[in-house]
Amino acid sequence: MGDVIDSAGVPHFSGLRLEALRLSSSTPSSPSSAKAASYSGSPAPVDAPKQPFVIGVSGGTASGKTTVCDMIIQQLHDHRVVLVNQDSFYRGLTAEESERVQDYNFDHPEAFDTEQLLECMNQLKSGQSVNVPIYDFKNHRRCSESFRKVNASDVIILEGILVFHDQRVRDLMDMKIFVDTDADIRLARRIRRDTVERGRDVNSVLEQYGRFVKPAFDDFVLPSKKYADVIIPRGGDNHVAIDLIVQHIRTKLGQHDLCKIYPNVYVIHSTFQIRGMHTLIRDKDITTPDFVFYSDRLIRLVVEHGLGHLPFTEKQVVTPTGSVYMGVDFCKKLCGVSVVRSGESMENALRACCKGIKIGKILIHREGDNGQQLIYEKLPKDIAERRVLLLDPVLGTGNCANQAIDLLIRKGVPENRIIFLNLISAPEGIHTVCKRFPAVKIVTSEIDVGLNEEYRVIPGLGEFGDRYFGTDN
Repeated sequence: MGDVIDSAGVPHFSGLRLEALRLSSSTPSSPSSAKAASYSGSPAPVDAPKQPFVIGVSGGTASGKTTVCDMIIQQLHDHRVVLVNQDSFYRGLTAEESERVQDYNFDHPEAFDTEQLLECMNQLKSGQSVNVPIYDFKNHRRCSESFRKVNASDVIILEGILVFHDQRVRDLMDMKIFVDTDADIRLARRIRRDTVERGRDVNSVLEQYGRFVKPAFDDFVLPSKKYADVIIPRGGDNHVAIDLIVQHIRTKLGQHDLCKIYPNVYVIHSTFQIRGMHTLIRDKDITTPDFVFYSDRLIRLVVEHGLGHLPFTEKQVVTPTGSVYMGVDFCKKLCGVSVVRSGESMENALRACCKGIKIGKILIHREGDNGQQLIYEKLPKDIAERRVLLLDPVLGTGNCANQAIDLLIRKGVPENRIIFLNLISAPEGIHTVCKRFPAVKIVTSEIDVGLNEEYRVIPGLGEFGDRYFGTDN
């Protein structure tokens, strides 16, 4: 069976390992998600930032691990990704060891300072920057004066021949990849690398390979292959495998824990552009014109994403070239409903996307956590026949949203025809809405940490309506 698996030309996914990943993804295991799941109306404390996605990449010497890492990094260009090499954590040789360097086994687990590697990885996972040592392969010592600074990132890739050997290191990883390459190819690459990049002669490379590299591969590296979630035959030449891995990583990065609990919650795909716009509108010192400009851009993206959840019908048209194009027709029975007054800031984006759309209004008195008094409503007379896009840029406690949704349902709108659009959401509000109205879709651009003692979203962006309409002074 093992020979059959190893001979295949596509990545192998260990069913047991991936099932474990799915189970861990489907249940809230982090303190923040567990806290959110047990929310009962009290404000949540500010939690630590979301931990990065850690990928371990192992394989024999010169198997193409670095090439695989580089290809993953290139495809994840819209995320912050850092590469940490296990080779940086080689122990420096003593004077006595340096005199007999030809007898030193650099492929043995004891050749690495695993304790320092663990320390650096734990710091990176907690959002701190670290100084990674630089190893001089010609002198077999660390550069005492030089370090490589590695900053906290969305994705951390740890690469090395023995990164799966120590269970403590494996436990830090969210995904484990083993690069599987033919032994002859690896030897040829090793000879080329060590002679060109590390100034060694061919005979010494071959002697070291026979005495240490191959035995270490058989004793330590190959046995660790069983821990891999994904096995990539042919290394960097296997583009199909790398594309599948990147797709899986993107899914994990874009999927908030609450999206795993509630399938009706959608967070738009985060990019540096979206993160940059959030940085601007959350800045307390931004001018009102800039706040409006960047808020409008984000709102437009949320509206477009929300429209993508509407049903469509196939439609055939003839193009100016006389060709037939098979496309789709937009949903006709549609309206917007804004929660006054901050929800009115989203109306222009909706009108820009849906020509001539009807927009109703709901005004709800809200004060702290208990304000749920309906003051005013003006809705299209035929709203029961339409799909409704409910507009409110901030989902806080969820009480106001529930009041608005309850009104729409009493007016005859089916629950599954309501899509709630907002810019930021608090986990408490998502729980409140989804538990009462599980068929309502929620589309947001970011899920924040939670609510403070005053029921304000943290880190949040303040009173959105006042900032947007310039009445915050």
